[in-house]
Amino acid sequence: MNWDIVEGNWKQFKGKVKAQWGNLTDDQLDVIAGRRTELAGKIQEAYGITKDEAERQIRDFEDQNKQ
Repeated sequence: MNWDIVEGNWKQFKGKVKAQWGNLTDDQLDVIAGRRTELAGKIQEAYGITKDEAERQIRDFEDQNKQ
């Protein structure tokens, strides 16, 4: 998954991210704005998980959304 493309099309990807990580608020999604590192940090905060676990979840998400 090319995160430059995700960042450019963030409005379309927001729904997929929200479906995957429902605990993220709309405000958090606005702050993330398609940036992978921001997403990892917000997932860590929202779910109380480690950085490694957040990265694993993002990799799984990337594998599921390769288009």
